[in-house]
Amino acid sequence: MLGRTVRNHSQKLVTLGVGVVVGALVAGGGFAVADTTAPRTDKQITNMTTEVAQIEAYYGDTVDANGEHWPSPSSNYAIQVHGIEAQAEKYLGDRARHDHGARKAIVLDVDDTSLSTYNYELETTFVYSPASNAAYIASKTMPAVFGMNNLAQWAQQQGYTVFYITGRPEAQRGYTEANLAAVGFPAASDTDLFMKNTANPPSYLPCGATCTTDQYKADTRAHIESLGYDIVGNFGDQYSDLSGGSADRDFKIPNPMYFLP
Repeated sequence: MLGRTVRNHSQKLVTLGVGVVVGALVAGGGFAVADTTAPRTDKQITNMTTEVAQIEAYYGDTVDANGEHWPSPSSNYAIQVHGIEAQAEKYLGDRARHDHGARKAIVLDVDDTSLSTYNYELETTFVYSPASNAAYIASKTMPAVFGMNNLAQWAQQQGYTVFYITGRPEAQRGYTEANLAAVGFPAASDTDLFMKNTANPPSYLPCGATCTTDQYKADTRAHIESLGYDIVGNFGDQYSDLSGGSADRDFKIPNPMYFLP
């Protein structure tokens, strides 16, 4: 979820009315991108009201007593996520049984891979701003994406080191670590949670403070592998979370709410 520059939400492209990229299990390259071709007529554009209604139906939108929106565990979204997790668990389990002695790792994006931003998106009617997002992260506990906390805990029990790479800024480290822990993810610390630090970018990023999402994520994974880890599984809700190599297999978590290049 890097979750946005990289998880720079100033670069966020809302897909409503443009075309939704819904994820599935991805292995290898050839990632799709959002279609930005100019429609010739209005009939080629899905009405935004209809599109939002479809997103809500896909997530099984439920509203609590405080008026906050949450995905339903019986939704088509949850079903699709669980299917991807089942494939990932089988793959990771097979590797754990056969790759003896290797320092195995998995990498998780945060927003909409580990933690669900669905309620934030509904609260802001899919209009991101750094200020509203920072206020939300500071005041709310985002729920885990269905089953991802269990998958991460299980992977850790199988001998995998769990790393997180997010585009959230370094200033949000404390909130991010607390939120991940509160919803059952393996502990995140300075050594396994990588956050965007434009003021003091790490030396392993050749692009420094100017990295694109792809560069930041790929070069950070390369850094993890340089420490002696084999990244067996890489999980993200955006194709930019997955491109650039330094992972044996990529798993794309569905996210029809926005597209990040």
